[in-house]
Amino acid sequence: MLKCNSEEFARAACDFDRFFKKAVGVTSCGEIRASAVALKEVFGRKSVQLLTDDGRLLDLSFSEKVLLPSSESAHVNVTEELPPARQN
Repeated sequence: MLKCNSEEFARAACDFDRFFKKAVGVTSCGEIRASAVALKEVFGRKSVQLLTDDGRLLDLSFSEKVLLPSSESAHVNVTEELPPARQN
Protein backbone atom coordinates (compact mmCIF):
# COMPACT_ATOMS: atom_id res chain seq x y z
CA MET A 1 0.00 0.00 0.00
CA LEU A 2 1.41 3.37 -1.04
CA LYS A 3 1.07 5.89 1.81
CA CYS A 4 1.91 9.51 2.50
CA ASN A 5 1.59 11.14 5.93
CA SER A 6 -0.29 8.02 7.11
CA GLU A 7 -2.94 8.43 4.36
CA GLU A 8 -3.35 5.41 2.09
CA PHE A 9 -3.34 6.20 -1.64
CA ALA A 10 -3.28 3.00 -3.67
CA ARG A 11 -1.97 -0.53 -3.95
CA ALA A 12 1.48 -0.53 -5.47
CA ALA A 13 3.90 -3.12 -6.75
CA CYS A 14 7.62 -2.84 -6.20
CA ASP A 15 10.86 -4.23 -7.51
CA PHE A 16 13.85 -3.36 -5.32
CA ASP A 17 17.50 -4.30 -5.41
CA ARG A 18 19.51 -4.35 -2.18
CA PHE A 19 23.18 -3.54 -1.86
CA PHE A 20 25.66 -3.68 0.99
CA LYS A 21 28.22 -0.91 1.29
CA LYS A 22 30.71 -1.11 4.16
CA ALA A 23 30.46 2.57 5.06
CA VAL A 24 26.66 2.75 4.78
CA GLY A 25 25.28 -0.72 5.40
CA VAL A 26 22.27 -1.94 3.46
CA THR A 27 20.88 0.34 0.79
CA SER A 28 18.06 -0.30 -1.63
CA CYS A 29 16.57 1.26 -4.71
CA GLY A 30 14.20 0.26 -7.44
CA GLU A 31 10.83 0.91 -8.96
CA ILE A 32 7.31 1.26 -7.64
CA ARG A 33 4.30 0.79 -9.90
CA ALA A 34 0.86 2.23 -9.21
CA SER A 35 -1.83 4.10 -11.10
CA ALA A 36 -0.71 7.33 -12.73
CA VAL A 37 -3.20 9.21 -10.54
CA ALA A 38 -1.76 7.75 -7.31
CA LEU A 39 1.83 8.41 -8.32
CA LYS A 40 0.99 12.00 -9.27
CA GLU A 41 -0.56 12.51 -5.80
CA VAL A 42 2.57 11.44 -3.90
CA PHE A 43 5.43 12.24 -6.30
CA GLY A 44 8.00 14.55 -4.78
CA ARG A 45 6.33 14.64 -1.38
CA LYS A 46 8.09 13.81 1.86
CA SER A 47 6.92 11.03 4.18
CA VAL A 48 6.07 8.64 1.32
CA GLN A 49 5.98 5.04 2.47
CA LEU A 50 5.22 1.60 1.15
CA LEU A 51 3.47 -0.85 3.47
CA THR A 52 4.40 -4.31 2.25
CA ASP A 53 2.14 -7.34 2.36
CA ASP A 54 4.40 -8.83 5.06
CA GLY A 55 3.96 -5.74 7.28
CA ARG A 56 7.19 -3.81 6.72
CA LEU A 57 6.86 -0.05 6.38
CA LEU A 58 9.47 1.24 3.93
CA ASP A 59 10.32 4.94 3.76
CA LEU A 60 10.79 6.07 0.16
CA SER A 61 12.38 9.01 -1.60
CA PHE A 62 11.97 9.68 -5.31
CA SER A 63 15.14 9.58 -7.40
CA GLU A 64 13.73 11.47 -10.36
CA LYS A 65 13.04 15.19 -10.52
CA VAL A 66 10.07 14.95 -12.92
CA LEU A 67 7.28 12.41 -13.29
CA LEU A 68 5.73 12.08 -16.73
CA PRO A 69 1.95 12.77 -16.52
CA SER A 70 0.86 9.29 -17.63
CA SER A 71 3.64 7.37 -15.88
CA GLU A 72 2.63 4.34 -13.84
CA SER A 73 6.12 3.77 -12.40
CA ALA A 74 8.74 5.78 -10.58
CA HIS A 75 12.29 5.13 -9.42
CA VAL A 76 12.77 5.36 -5.64
CA ASN A 77 15.38 4.90 -2.93
CA VAL A 78 14.35 2.98 0.16
CA THR A 79 15.64 4.87 3.17
CA GLU A 80 14.41 2.94 6.23
CA GLU A 81 13.24 -0.45 7.49
CA LEU A 82 15.51 -2.60 5.38
CA PRO A 83 16.08 -6.12 6.56
CA PRO A 84 19.71 -6.87 7.48
CA ALA A 85 22.01 -8.16 4.77
CA ARG A 86 24.41 -11.05 5.11
CA GLN A 87 28.01 -10.02 4.75
CA ASN A 88 30.22 -12.23 2.57
